Amino acid sequence: MSSNADSGPASGSSRVGTSGPSRSLWLNLLKRSSIAAAAGLVLCAVPAALLNGVSGAVSSFLGGLLVMLFFGISLLIGHFVGRNNPSGAIGVFVATYFIKVVGFAVVLFVVGAPAWLHGRWFVIGAVVAVVLWQAAEIHSFSKARLQIYNDPEEKGPTDA
Repeated sequence: MSSNADSGPASGSSRVGTSGPSRSLWLNLLKRSSIAAAAGLVLCAVPAALLNGVSGAVSSFLGGLLVMLFFGISLLIGHFVGRNNPSGAIGVFVATYFIKVVGFAVVLFVVGAPAWLHGRWFVIGAVVAVVLWQAAEIHSFSKARLQIYNDPEEKGPTDA
């Protein structure tokens, strides 16, 4: 059977190299996600400041900052635990998630909301941060080069 597909450009003479695992996947995710969420919070603070003044802008920024802190702790845990025990990282993620949820809930209930905090802008800032953080994480994960198989061992010259 023949094909009418074009064969494409001629291949070069360079050797295709192997790709090792990412040096710091979790820190790269933290950096990219933080930048995306912070940029969204700056844009969110503009209408909050126009509609409710400085307290609205600060409220939206604090809502997003809380989300960034919540997700950032997980990525830092992944970085430090994943280097030494990659298979145990999921268990540590689950334990950390439980501790974070309970810890943040206790802090929010004990400390309470200050009188100047605008609840609506706090939630809007948190939602903006969640959406942009997750989008940046998904994009970064899709671009990550994760090593699945071990690199082939180089064979030395053989005398035959």
